[in-house]
Amino acid sequence: MAFINSFYLSSRTYIALGICSALFFISYFVPQLYLPVKVLTVTVLVLMSADIALLHFYLGSLQGERELGARWSLGDANTVNISLNNRFGYALKGYFIDELPVQFQNRTFQLPFQIAARSSAQIPYQLTPLSRGEFHFGKLYFFGCSPIGLAMRRFELANEAMVKVYPSYVQLKKFQLLITNEQSPKIPGIKKVRQLGHSLEFEKIKDYVMGDDVRTINWNATARANQLMVNMYTDARQQQIYCLIDKGRNMKMPFQGMTLLDHAINASLALMHTALLKNDKAGLITFSKTISDIIPADKKNNQLHRIIETLYNQQTDFLESDYEQVWATISRKLTNRGLFVCFTNFESMSSFERQLPFLKQLAARHLTCLVFFQNTQLKSLHEQLPNTIEGIYIKTIADQFALEKKQMMMELRKLGIITLLTTPEKLSVDVVNKYLELKARQMV
Repeated sequence: MAFINSFYLSSRTYIALGICSALFFISYFVPQLYLPVKVLTVTVLVLMSADIALLHFYLGSLQGERELGARWSLGDANTVNISLNNRFGYALKGYFIDELPVQFQNRTFQLPFQIAARSSAQIPYQLTPLSRGEFHFGKLYFFGCSPIGLAMRRFELANEAMVKVYPSYVQLKKFQLLITNEQSPKIPGIKKVRQLGHSLEFEKIKDYVMGDDVRTINWNATARANQLMVNMYTDARQQQIYCLIDKGRNMKMPFQGMTLLDHAINASLALMHTALLKNDKAGLITFSKTISDIIPADKKNNQLHRIIETLYNQQTDFLESDYEQVWATISRKLTNRGLFVCFTNFESMSSFERQLPFLKQLAARHLTCLVFFQNTQLKSLHEQLPNTIEGIYIKTIADQFALEKKQMMMELRKLGIITLLTTPEKLSVDVVNKYLELKARQMV
């Protein structure tokens, strides 16, 4: 039974037998063809039997395994590596089927392979996950044929496996260059912000060297040491930076295959990674109808790992977020002043006005930055010139939404709340730029 389940005829066999059948039909009218066709048919059957014997009874085996890596990065190309070891005395070729996780919705995935006799090979392919969480792979099947190519054998080489898809940690490496302002930014979109004066935090006194700012000369220390001495200042450190991530229904809106929540999580990780590199404390709050997770701001070595583990399986829901709960929790548990960057999305003035009183109270005690998502589809409709009644109606609605978004931002700025309106694809860079700007202006 196992032999039957693993035995297949190739398309070449069906073609050869089809040709033989056609020639048998022709030989009815041309008797001279009967004997050659009979010999041809027997030859095909003998070769097919020899091929089956080679694949199933010849000493040898095809071994392999699927290598997924420890974790995957959301929205990035992740490599699946198939390791093969051919212990047959002849080359194998064919195709393989990997049962992909249901999140990819791909039930026709197959790739060709070819491996020489008694050799090993690596077959890599890439997948780009567009959601976070656990991805379960099924079995891995190889369908190989010998050089004869009339029969195929199925090899089951790997069992089910699971890999966790985390928020994009690949882009975190891009922000390693932002540890100090002296480093030239090499990331497209990252701005180098001019430092506005010195921080109030004094670091040390050192000998004057050519190039030091003469305005930092410490004349008292110079008089005592009988040589020029200058004050050294450092950026304000160990400030509390919290990312507030809204998981309500507004964050379920899709963009380029991922939800706004996915983009917000990627951007928040980039921001918190940069804050930790700047020696600030990074913390996290996720919420919807209720508070989901709170990670107090800290700068321990494992802080970013804790945050990633918390965020990798977060999902949106269909409820409206309750900012009153957020404000009540912050006022009770987080008394020290800090920077709160809230990733949210308001699509109507009514929902915005319901939450505005609590945002106002938050801004009264903490430096608050609200990050809005720009609806790129509405923006394209706004820029179009309609030539039909329906087009005019659609453009009017799009203009109304764009106007409401501007009104929200103006209202927030009146209350002293920093606002950032950006597209999901530019979110990470724009948020990091805003943090560096606030840092340079000594607001953080």
